[in-house]
Amino acid sequence: MKAKMTRVPVREQDPKVRATNFDEVCYGYNAEEAQAEASRCINCKNPKCVTQCPVSIKIPQFIEQVKLGNYVEAAHIIAEDSSLPAVCGRVCPQESQCEGVCILGIKGEPVAIGKLERFVADWSRKNGIKCAEKAPSNGIKVAIVGSGPAGLACASDLAKLGYEVTIFEVLHKAGGVLQYGIPEFRLPKEEVVEAEIDNVRALGVIIETNVVVGRTITIDELFDKENFKAVFIGSGAGLPKFMGIPGENLNGVFSANEFLTRSNLMGAYSGETDTPIYTGTKVAVVGGGNVAMDAARTALRLGADTTIVYRRTEKELPARVEEVHHAKEEGIDFRMLTNPVEILGNEKGWVTGLKCIQMELGEPDESGRRRPVPIAGSEFAIETDVVIMALGTSPNPLIANTTAGLDTDRYGCIVADDLGSTSRTGVFAGGDAVTGAATVILAMGAGRKAAAAIDEYLKK
Repeated sequence: MKAKMTRVPVREQDPKVRATNFDEVCYGYNAEEAQAEASRCINCKNPKCVTQCPVSIKIPQFIEQVKLGNYVEAAHIIAEDSSLPAVCGRVCPQESQCEGVCILGIKGEPVAIGKLERFVADWSRKNGIKCAEKAPSNGIKVAIVGSGPAGLACASDLAKLGYEVTIFEVLHKAGGVLQYGIPEFRLPKEEVVEAEIDNVRALGVIIETNVVVGRTITIDELFDKENFKAVFIGSGAGLPKFMGIPGENLNGVFSANEFLTRSNLMGAYSGETDTPIYTGTKVAVVGGGNVAMDAARTALRLGADTTIVYRRTEKELPARVEEVHHAKEEGIDFRMLTNPVEILGNEKGWVTGLKCIQMELGEPDESGRRRPVPIAGSEFAIETDVVIMALGTSPNPLIANTTAGLDTDRYGCIVADDLGSTSRTGVFAGGDAVTGAATVILAMGAGRKAAAAIDEYLKK
């Protein structure tokens, strides 16, 4: 029983080596390792891991098949509920979801559910296993706005039910945040993202890129001119937030969204692009979420000494523990209880430093975390050439502004109920466009709920 308490370690690229390249950090399990880890699962009668999975993957069932070496069957079980298993196996916060309630985690380490999901997905891709089957068409057209996780999940479920689904994507590549937001070293684009999007296409889903819904075509026109019977808005949250401090207009100040988009989608990470990105020699990243880790680790790989500046302690960091651990291993400096008050610059308008103030933690705020309070007279400066603001994002207002009767909240998020229904009949929404910036898997869960609601709506 004692052996069951410790998970099979996963192989990773050496920190000193990976800090200089964009190759994937985690190598994942081989077949022998995967079967050994799968054998740790005790197949609970009441598997809490399933209820904690936003897309309700039948976790014990697929793990049992991995244990037996039936990888094809495992892949088909996962495919019933997830269209992006290789993505989710890499970027889902399993530690706070499925693995967080694994009974083995009470006295030992939980089963490595995410790593097992990744193994099955990668094995299936490498061995040409196809789980996607195109359903007979019912002739009813449904439009999806955005090809990120929410849109892909919604489209997949609707296609399996026979709907004629078209996704409209504003960028030149499908995938949304999977393409522009998450770096190559965490999520390989061609090998993983493109392959899983192709699986969605195999269901009969059409993806039209370079379409700006709200400009190229409006929501109303999708109904009135294109004969779509329902629309799902999964347009994400791509509008960056800034602090509103002096110096934010200096050259060398980026939002994390811009920095990562230019690196990931526009290829700056490769060093072989017409659109390189400036990092100078020192980069300061403001924020403590996964996006902050992604930006900092990208800057490091582009050759800059990188510091993360966060106004609370490490305990309150919202980023995944794994990402913080990897960032530390790679040599990124963490300045905790530190809050920027001004970005410093020279006479030519370029960043030269970041003026900060030390903080201490007071009483908890509305988030449940202790509120950071500035310590008077504790100001100091960090020398830096570039400042990256990783403070969260909100939805682009374009769709809401061009769609009459579509309600939004004070943050610009589309108002939708738990099933994705909005204030406009026939219009559904989910993912970051509703919640603000969140996780890939939560967006997928919202897309699946909306697909079920759309199906029910269209059958009335």
